[in-house]
Amino acid sequence: MAPHLVHSHAKEGDIPGTVNLAAAEGDDTAYGQALFPVPAEDPNDPLQWPKWKKTSILVICALYSFFSNTALLGPSVYITLFAAELNVSPVAASQLISYPTLVYGIGTLVTVPMYMKFGRRPVMLGTLVIYFAALIGCSQSHTFNSLMACRIIQALSSGICEALPVQLVNDIFFLHERGTKLGIYTVALCWGSTGPLYAGYMLAGGYSWRLFFYVEVAFAGALLILAFFFVEETSYRRKPSPTSPQPSSRASDASGEHEVEKEPAAPSSAHVEVQPSVPARRTFLQTLKPWSGIDHEEQFFMTAARSFAYFLVPSVLWVISSYGIYIGLGALVFNYTFPILIIQPPYNWAQQNSGLIALGNIIGYALAIPLASSSDRLAAHLTRRNNSIREAEMRLPVLLPAALLAPAGLILYGLAAQHRLHWACYFAGVALVDWSSYFYFAFALAYAVDGLPSARASELLVAQCVGKSVVSFAFGLYLLEWVERSGYAVVVAGVFTAVLAGNNVAVVGFWVWGKRVRGWVAGGWVGRLCGAGVVG
Repeated sequence: MAPHLVHSHAKEGDIPGTVNLAAAEGDDTAYGQALFPVPAEDPNDPLQWPKWKKTSILVICALYSFFSNTALLGPSVYITLFAAELNVSPVAASQLISYPTLVYGIGTLVTVPMYMKFGRRPVMLGTLVIYFAALIGCSQSHTFNSLMACRIIQALSSGICEALPVQLVNDIFFLHERGTKLGIYTVALCWGSTGPLYAGYMLAGGYSWRLFFYVEVAFAGALLILAFFFVEETSYRRKPSPTSPQPSSRASDASGEHEVEKEPAAPSSAHVEVQPSVPARRTFLQTLKPWSGIDHEEQFFMTAARSFAYFLVPSVLWVISSYGIYIGLGALVFNYTFPILIIQPPYNWAQQNSGLIALGNIIGYALAIPLASSSDRLAAHLTRRNNSIREAEMRLPVLLPAALLAPAGLILYGLAAQHRLHWACYFAGVALVDWSSYFYFAFALAYAVDGLPSARASELLVAQCVGKSVVSFAFGLYLLEWVERSGYAVVVAGVFTAVLAGNNVAVVGFWVWGKRVRGWVAGGWVGRLCGAGVVG
């Protein structure tokens, strides 16, 4: 039985991010609206793949993101052990965490152009092989230099998780699904920062730090096998049909139903429509090829170089600042300060329990998961009210509660640290910040992707990964010195809260003027600098 092929006559407007989702007769719909991007009449188009296959790819990529992040941050609890066993100072041992963390995002300058040139599947499988081998090297290292080299290789290879899952979501899911799917990836990536909790309790059980890497090796091997069998190549050049009719519609009632008006059909003697032949679906064995075709039109070095121009695109710059600030707060400020605070009076916790702050992270994101589809649903509702014209900004209002709760959580954490309030205040503050960060990680990124042509998403992701690595690194660079000199209330509840609040309220500006900014970018010198594809 031939698979059902999805049909749609949605049409992108003159400005990227504005889409006419009016449904024509015979269109497949979601929320009563036509699907976008418009899929090809080809079962090999990733948009035409069955739901189970798309979900499998998303889950495998999300797990890769989770485990790569736990492997990156988990060994932070072993700094004193590394120092003693490898005969280096604790400051030098801490570099086994800081330098891999820095290159984790910067590595996308190489891996993203590679998957654009050579395909998503071979690059994902290749990085998994290198990641697997590097983890084995970490587990067998007996000198500081060898462990550092393996850690750097591990981070460079697995850093593709900062971009590839977002790219795959863009490849295989429709516009109305992106917020939800990016939310799933976001939770997996952010829960990966709880790695120190698991690593600490492995050590508390009386095992060597090498056990942590043995466990990571096992999961990396399992992911490699799953990716080989289930992650098909998702790169696909989709050409719009020249004979596709364009829908015209008008709102018929407040519920969002639409009547579709069609042009009168030409006499059959004057026009004969030739139905294109539908290609055969690739067989399972064909999808297992570990290589893909080379895209000769894709410029490897220009993809990396042009990415820096995206720092001039306001929506991309906002994503960079959002990621950098929230990662700097969650992964650095909380993880650096809580272990110091909680082992001192009046708390006097054991050192092995200092990683329990990860519970605040787990709780915050767990409470956000039920709202994963909120931006997609709101955007669909606002699209119905706007006569089926979808604007990229329509998903942004769901960020407004998070814009207020995150600064409140940071104030709570800072004042609790300054005045040594009950330990529950730390967990509540972290949970509030992390709950809010979910919305900015998932939906601000979805907004930026929506507002650019699909062909330019890869360059956006490189800019985002490099930029957020630098911003988050800056947050933690002199953190403890600032706190010691000025106190938690001034630094955390004051300065950092002001920076976070300023970033968050930018959502109002994008909600009001976002379309105007998109038009300026698309038609101006910034669009030309970023590449012809941005002009639309």
